[in-house]
Amino acid sequence: MYTITAKVIGFHKILISTNNLKNFNMNKLIIKNGANTLHINNYTTTTENSILVFIKEEINIKYYSFVIYDCIKIKALYKDLFLTSEFNDKFYYDGKLGLIYTKKTSTFKLWSPAASSVDLLLYKNGDPTITEPPLKFKMTEKNGLWTITINKNLKNYFYTYKVTTYNYNQEAIDPYATAVGINGLRAAIIDLKETNPHNFKNDYTPKTKHNTDAIIYELNIRDISMHESSGVIQKGKFLALTEDNTSSKKNVLTCLSHIKDLGVTHVQLMPCFDFSSISIDEKNAKDYNWGYDPENYNVPEGSFSLNPYDPKCRILEIKKMIQHLHSENICVNMDVVYNHIFHKTQNNFEKIFPGYYFRLDNFGDFSNGSGCGNDTASEHKMMRKFILDSVLYWAEEYHIDGFRFDLMGIHDVNTMNSIYDTFKNLNKNIMLYGEGWNLNTALDDSLRATQKNAKEMPNISFFNDIIRDTIKGNVFSKLDKGFVSGKQNLENKIKSCITGCTISNATCNSIYVSPEQSINYVSCHDNHTLWDKFELSNNTDTLEDKKNMVKLSNAIVLTSQGIPFLHSGVEFCRTKYCIENSFKSPDIINSLDYDRKFEFLDVYEYCKGLIKIRKKHPAFRMYSTEDIKLHLNFIQNTPKNTVAFLLKDNANGDSWENILVIYNANRYSVTLEVPNITWYKVVNKYHANTKPIETVTSDKIEVESLCMNMFYST
Repeated sequence: MYTITAKVIGFHKILISTNNLKNFNMNKLIIKNGANTLHINNYTTTTENSILVFIKEEINIKYYSFVIYDCIKIKALYKDLFLTSEFNDKFYYDGKLGLIYTKKTSTFKLWSPAASSVDLLLYKNGDPTITEPPLKFKMTEKNGLWTITINKNLKNYFYTYKVTTYNYNQEAIDPYATAVGINGLRAAIIDLKETNPHNFKNDYTPKTKHNTDAIIYELNIRDISMHESSGVIQKGKFLALTEDNTSSKKNVLTCLSHIKDLGVTHVQLMPCFDFSSISIDEKNAKDYNWGYDPENYNVPEGSFSLNPYDPKCRILEIKKMIQHLHSENICVNMDVVYNHIFHKTQNNFEKIFPGYYFRLDNFGDFSNGSGCGNDTASEHKMMRKFILDSVLYWAEEYHIDGFRFDLMGIHDVNTMNSIYDTFKNLNKNIMLYGEGWNLNTALDDSLRATQKNAKEMPNISFFNDIIRDTIKGNVFSKLDKGFVSGKQNLENKIKSCITGCTISNATCNSIYVSPEQSINYVSCHDNHTLWDKFELSNNTDTLEDKKNMVKLSNAIVLTSQGIPFLHSGVEFCRTKYCIENSFKSPDIINSLDYDRKFEFLDVYEYCKGLIKIRKKHPAFRMYSTEDIKLHLNFIQNTPKNTVAFLLKDNANGDSWENILVIYNANRYSVTLEVPNITWYKVVNKYHANTKPIETVTSDKIEVESLCMNMFYST
């Protein structure tokens, strides 16, 4: 029994692999391109099981190609052809795609070398459930680019494309759409200038000199204001983050006022692009979903808008939110999900050019490293261009300050470096970071944008799962413990984390070239909240001990070199009632309960004090590995489960000459030998601030159980 695979690797070349090459009879081989039989010029054996066949005619990718042998018919895949310079020289388009609107003309550009015909469909209504025959216009093609110009003012019309590929007609939305109707099912034609809030062109983007100056606070647009305790009027909407002076009935600050008071520098918005209406119906947004199932990448999500039927409304409102956050000196980072799309076949990319935008295995099946049924093929130049164009659009049109790439390890190294280079060439200081997990996608390991390849992407930052799991225990085991929750012999791992995993020690190898690559975190929207993790792994501990574990966890994140990241609510022991992944759970599980902030106000004030210290003292924000080597020394011969270090010699220009930090994860106090000088204590078990609470002159310091202490000398 023969097994055969075939892939087109050039317009005149097909590579055929078989399990029985010895008995393979080339006279029986038939190659079809659509209805046409292709003629074989010659062939050569390349490996013990592969033949490279040279074709006389040029293969036309508007038709599928098949290899037929002894009644076996196998599709010859185009996926390898798409990587060739031969394909890109013929079809790559470097210009502007999508709609180019003026009051006199509208030009539409769609890229699809596979399409045999494309029609522009114009509608007066943005809701496909309302019956309406569209106006139809035939588009013309040149080298895979389909275009048409309509010489009239089309403002307030809606449009889609009717695309015919491989004898199959489908209606698709423009992937480059910048406005949509209800549920994102038709693109909208608007004048984007009309979506700018007053004085938006002068919107001031707060600047951080180095990424290590940032303190990132992850939030969900819906969660931050939806709870009844928020005191917010526009609950669950973009505009909630424009409401000032909000508080709960128990008189604690909420929503934007809470974020300002906490003192973080950046908010990271969980998905707020237009995600699938299967997740949340914008007509009745009663269901809950995080939104990691993209539909229209360049449009804000309508369920966060007051009027999702009006294409301009959602755009205006998110811009107002961004402008308001900027006015409060808070940068805005965006969680982007370019690694997969909501459905592997019923999506606009696949409708427009089947097999191009997604990564396929050698059998033509969708790669599924994302776990969502598909992986986008960022290594294909036009997919890479789309990602580049999209992030650039959000940065320029919406003034977004940074991008967090969901499952960044699905993407390739070149794409991530190209994004950085694009912004650098435009002189834009944009934060770029993501999840560098090594996932089982159909891309060579060496090409993946993973932590393992961090040295190939020196300007990209990575979520540091080493610090996460070392502090609290493995996220995939609810009972596993970490340094603060009682596991032994983790001192060297904690020391590595303190350096931003930039310096190797006896048990840990460095993984980053600089601390700017390390996103230090202990919890995020995924997996259990920090509090819930301790509820499960330390269920016999007292309430006070668990509070102290939260304090110490946040203290390690905020005093380690790198970029600290806080999950919203971690500062007041947020719970999701031990639901591990709450992406479909109701608001009562996901929304921030500010009455809980009142209950854990001491934890909140402690975290707020640590943030104040970090912002005021650049010793915690070194951006060079060499500086860390020069200015960070670990105290030797400390008690077990205790780590102490010195930031010396006015590190990074700090006003404090020396800073002593001690983490004690024991359930009892410990005594350490330290340099015998005058120390000013600013952090103990209960208090964190920049002003001294005690003066100590001794070569020995006692540290209370389960806490951090911080001292400085001048």
